[in-house]
Amino acid sequence: MSNKYVTYKESLEEIENIIQKIESGEPDIDELSALVKRAATLIKECKKKLRRTEEDLSQTLGELED
Repeated sequence: MSNKYVTYKESLEEIENIIQKIESGEPDIDELSALVKRAATLIKECKKKLRRTEEDLSQTLGELED
């Protein structure tokens, strides 16, 4: 896997594609496992990005109040 930075939007699009594949019944058991693991990784990364953004915004807005 490359170390390329993946944006939040790209992660969401990949998660949506994974969900569509799973819902279609397309993947076999081996691929299903890999897809679910990939989706879990992407979800964790999205949560981290959201937390960091929230912290940055709170800090910036807090600085405006001073």
